[in-house]
Amino acid sequence: MTDPMERIAAALERMAPAPLEAPDFDAADAFVWHTDPEHLQPIPKISRVDLTLLIGVERSRDTLLANTLQFARGFGANNALLWGARGMGKSSLVKAVHAEVIAQGQPLKIVELQREDLPSVSRLMQLLGASTHRFVLFCDDLSFSHDDQHYKSLKAVLDGGIAGRPENVLFYATSNRRHLMPRDMIENERSSGINPSEAVEEKVSLSDRFGLWLGFHPCSQDDYLAMIDGYCAAHDLRIAEDTLRAEAIEWQATRGGRSGRVAWQFFTDLAGRHGIAIS
Repeated sequence: MTDPMERIAAALERMAPAPLEAPDFDAADAFVWHTDPEHLQPIPKISRVDLTLLIGVERSRDTLLANTLQFARGFGANNALLWGARGMGKSSLVKAVHAEVIAQGQPLKIVELQREDLPSVSRLMQLLGASTHRFVLFCDDLSFSHDDQHYKSLKAVLDGGIAGRPENVLFYATSNRRHLMPRDMIENERSSGINPSEAVEEKVSLSDRFGLWLGFHPCSQDDYLAMIDGYCAAHDLRIAEDTLRAEAIEWQATRGGRSGRVAWQFFTDLAGRHGIAIS
């Protein structure tokens, strides 16, 4: 007859997740983390624009590039939160900086993590920490609602708990919100909480754990037109300046605003009308 303790131990072993197998990190420069089942999927071609085509974000560009190069070279670097206006190139900048670092001879890897998968991040970091490569862990469009518990998992990325964050992993996130939660939710919890000063402190303090805050603001019309000029030059699309300007301004009016995303959408339409393929 089998010992009850042996049966319990066997049952627990069956319930335990199988050990994660590291992929061939030399197979690609980018990976996406999946949780069902848990594995890293290599991405052979990253969707991104050239760093020189990101207009109006020069200060953020230079700061993030310098920070990423420091990390890739094995020196001190900070986790970064890129926050602000929609469509102003936050995620594009992260991917473009990654490409520039590689172009400068530093074999840096980037791993994309979805906000919904944050509870599994500790296992992902164990996998990355066991590698000799250096990784930027990237979470796009990060934010939390009032009853969202995922922010607790984020602390493992930023602080690393008692073991500390692996020295070969850096975390970059983008968000439309500086404090990762809506302002009206912050004000509501402050006004209704038993202790208003503590009601939101735990969540709001998450943004304080990022060493770099890089703000993105709505672009001017000059920057918007400069973005389009840059796309035209990069793809050798020639069009009369007055015509280009008039069409670009009309396009932004139909979209109700200007941004890097709107500039790219206009150029995509323009290139299609002129029979120019873009990637």
